[in-house]
Amino acid sequence: MRRADRLFQIVQHLRGGRLVTARLLSERLEVSERTIYRDIADLQSTGVPIDGEAGVGYLMREGFELPPLMFTRDEIVALVAGARMVRAFGGAAMARAAEEALVKIGTVLPEPERDRIARTEIHTPRWVVSDIEREAIDTLERSVETRDVLSIDYRDEAGRTSRRDVRPLGLWFWGKVWTLVAWCELRGDFRTFRIDRIATMTLAGRTFRPERGKQLADFYRRMEMHEAMMGRACAS
Repeated sequence: MRRADRLFQIVQHLRGGRLVTARLLSERLEVSERTIYRDIADLQSTGVPIDGEAGVGYLMREGFELPPLMFTRDEIVALVAGARMVRAFGGAAMARAAEEALVKIGTVLPEPERDRIARTEIHTPRWVVSDIEREAIDTLERSVETRDVLSIDYRDEAGRTSRRDVRPLGLWFWGKVWTLVAWCELRGDFRTFRIDRIATMTLAGRTFRPERGKQLADFYRRMEMHEAMMGRACAS
């Protein structure tokens, strides 16, 4: 969880004049009590009216409200369009999260801005990606985050199949096609895999640690170098 999100959650837990201990906050937010002490001190220094002390508990005086979210018209359009595209082309969990995010944003927008979500006439087809692909996208997205090695059966463009263990690093979306960027342990190099060509996908039962030369940033640098070389070749 990002620190900004954690500070927001602390304020939410303290709403309603409840006495909340640092231990409870640390358990809810999965951080140490020392981190909670620092976060409370930072909130107090910015003017959030939190009373209490370490070892006793904290409460927030009534009357404090977070300022409403302020988005420009273009920002609202971008949020709505992005959420609708995720709903059409993303994984099932992504689609549900996008819908929920729009609901939450709508509840905290000032009244004059709230109707702009419904008035944004940018639409996508409801069902573009198959249920199997949606499940695969969700599995891959989680595996990127948890660094789980995956065993996949893959069919290339020529129809040849291979089984390999890969370290999932990121997902790219190309309009209608999703690809996985991964470190392929079989080839000892980066590879990209079209998700719709992955026949089976299972957890290999182990995780990986980031290694120099095998991370997504390294893949991007290699791509940039390749594009620069191509550009020089075309110019010569």
